[in-house]
Amino acid sequence: MAIDRKNPSQAYATARYLRMSPHKVRRVLDQVRGRSYREALIVLEFMPYRACEPVLKVLRSAVANAENNQGFDPADLVVSEAYADAGPSLKRFRPRAQGRAYQIRKPTCHVTIAVAPAPAS
Repeated sequence: MAIDRKNPSQAYATARYLRMSPHKVRRVLDQVRGRSYREALIVLEFMPYRACEPVLKVLRSAVANAENNQGFDPADLVVSEAYADAGPSLKRFRPRAQGRAYQIRKPTCHVTIAVAPAPAS
C-alpha cells in the first residue's frame, strides 16, 4: 500500500518515529481517509485522541507540499491515502520481584498521508 512517489497528481508528507502505537494512530487515520481537506481538519480538531495532533501536522504538511510544489488549491484537495506503519520499538526494562527484569516495548510508527485533487464529477 505504498504511495507512488512519482505520481504528479498527488502530494504526500511523512512523519517518522512518532512515539505512539501504530494501532492507535490507525483509528484516527481511518476517520480522515477519503475526506476533503476541510472535513479532515474539522474531524481531527474535535476528536479526543492524542494521535490527532501529529496526524493534523502531517496533513497540513501534505497540503502545503501540494500547494507549493504542484500548485494545487487546498480547497479542492482530498485525503487519497493515509496509513501508519510500525517503526522500531524502544526496549526498556522494569525491575520485578526476586531480581527479575520485565521488558517493556515502547512502540513507534511512521505516518504517511497523501492528498490529491478531488475527481471532477
